[in-house]
Amino acid sequence: MSSNRILALMCGVVVMTVIDLAIVNTALPSIQSDLRADPADLQWVVVIYGIFVAGFLLLGGRLGDLAGHRRVLMAGVAVLAAASLVGGLAGTLEALIAARAAQGLGAALAAPNALAIISHTFAEGPERNRAMGIFGAAGGSAAAFSSVLGGLLVQGPGWPWAFFLNVPIGVVLLALVARLPDGQARAQRARTDVGGAFALTLGMMAVAFGVHQTIEHGWLAWASLAPLLGGVALLAGFVGHEGRAAAPLVPLATLRRPALVWANVSTGLLWASFLGLIYQLTLFQQQVQGWSPLASGAATLPIAFLSLGVSAAVAPRCVNRIGAARTIALGLAIMGAGMLLLARVPEQASYVTDLAPSFVVVGLGLGLAEMAAPLAALAGVRGDEAGLAGGAVETARELGGSLGLALLVSIALGAAVDGTDAFHRSVLGAAVFAGLGAAVALVRLDRSAAGLGRACDG
Repeated sequence: MSSNRILALMCGVVVMTVIDLAIVNTALPSIQSDLRADPADLQWVVVIYGIFVAGFLLLGGRLGDLAGHRRVLMAGVAVLAAASLVGGLAGTLEALIAARAAQGLGAALAAPNALAIISHTFAEGPERNRAMGIFGAAGGSAAAFSSVLGGLLVQGPGWPWAFFLNVPIGVVLLALVARLPDGQARAQRARTDVGGAFALTLGMMAVAFGVHQTIEHGWLAWASLAPLLGGVALLAGFVGHEGRAAAPLVPLATLRRPALVWANVSTGLLWASFLGLIYQLTLFQQQVQGWSPLASGAATLPIAFLSLGVSAAVAPRCVNRIGAARTIALGLAIMGAGMLLLARVPEQASYVTDLAPSFVVVGLGLGLAEMAAPLAALAGVRGDEAGLAGGAVETARELGGSLGLALLVSIALGAAVDGTDAFHRSVLGAAVFAGLGAAVALVRLDRSAAGLGRACDG
């Protein structure tokens, strides 16, 4: 199979994983109505997917090193397709959440091994950079159009088809991936830290559940404190275990690099802010303003297209000029400004005068920050540690998005009077996350990684 066909196939894999995340947002109000879900519980349809991706992403990449990237990629695609079928057939919120967890596991197996196959297929340098650019554009385009596609499916055959769509895609991908050559040299006599992956995942789930409990019981009630403290204990245990493990899932020596640490903190805050915004925006448009799913999905296209354009054409120049850390700070500050504008919209907001200008500002900021964040994390990392560092960035993204969303839902519903009030509270919380991320990037990341902008020279 030619290298370009392999690239096209890996782009199909990333499209499948992105669809699983993006298309569901548009369907959330219909899911809530059909499954009679409590507003506070609905967030788990999104949160559980991110937690399982974050918890098993590094393990998925390690399993590919040991068992073969093609083999683990096929397993991930198969799990994704099967979980999508179960999700479409789910008759209760609990069954749907379980299916979403399985989808997250499938994505964690598939995504890092698709990247590894591209890395093995294309030589380091301009050839691989071109391939990675196409791969990233495929994911970005899928995210941009999935909201519209989700609206069409929800208004047409119904929300289950947002899940059924991935079944034929998965079958076709499995048939094609099976034809890939399997000439990878695999690691010998190595072990995988499965226990570490479960400790990380369970810890994140416990923290997210504790935050969820605060909506009904408050922050100081035992019903909230017990899972919060238990989750923190599990995460602390995970860190301690990784420091002693013979074959750690996350070698802590690499992750102690200040630039990588602060880049991951900024990344987590970036996606906590943005995912919380998109989640509450979908509910606000459909449940408060009465928009159709299709209109709701199409409304956010300016964010998607602007962020793609800025990432490709503006952000690289900005990084070269002022550095990656300051580019992240600038992008997050712009995002936060756009969210503050959204926090003032009336209940019956005009798209042209109230929403669209804010979407433009958010899209500009997102494009700057999301492009610069991985550059900041990978600058100064040795070639044999690049895969781990890249996986850590993606883990920070999923972890920040999932736990940030749980916290913003708690803020929105904890004392909200109505749907508009909940939206305003959540958007203000998202703006705070963006501001914190900008401060971390400017004060901590920029100091610990001077000259990061030169990482992308050439």
